[in-house]
Amino acid sequence: MTTTEDFAAYIAGLPRVLAGAAALFRDAEGRILLVEPNYREGWALPGGTIESDEGETPRQGARRETFEEIGLDRELGRLLAVDWVHGTARPPLVAYLYDGGVFGEDDFKAIRLQEEELLSWRMVPREELTEYLPGALGRRVLSALDVLANGSGTAELENGHRVG
Repeated sequence: MTTTEDFAAYIAGLPRVLAGAAALFRDAEGRILLVEPNYREGWALPGGTIESDEGETPRQGARRETFEEIGLDRELGRLLAVDWVHGTARPPLVAYLYDGGVFGEDDFKAIRLQEEELLSWRMVPREELTEYLPGALGRRVLSALDVLANGSGTAELENGHRVG
């Protein structure tokens, strides 16, 4: 007979996977909103870790992180991409990317950066994205933009590359 302690030990021994979620915000010209974190090099999308231990879903995590980071509480659109990103110094990451929609002038004026984590924000055209977002993240955003452009279903990715 399995005890509560046996089940807890079994769960504790399972592999660990990190989960993150972000939103893809664009302007009328198709440029993408990027944020500059102060805790690491490079740029990112508004988003972050899903607080799954508290029961948060990927969609809820993306919305909460967007509100925390740029001060805008938005209903997010469809899921554009799911990416399995292998880790070397960390467990694998499952990254969810949602459509944040197109911003107008009032939206940009309403952005309030989370000063504890972010230095700045900027709008970046598609052709410059991989200069700001290297590796899997850049490929993920390009795949999401393709999904938006061609109306296809959610992109299944591994390290930013389409699979299946």
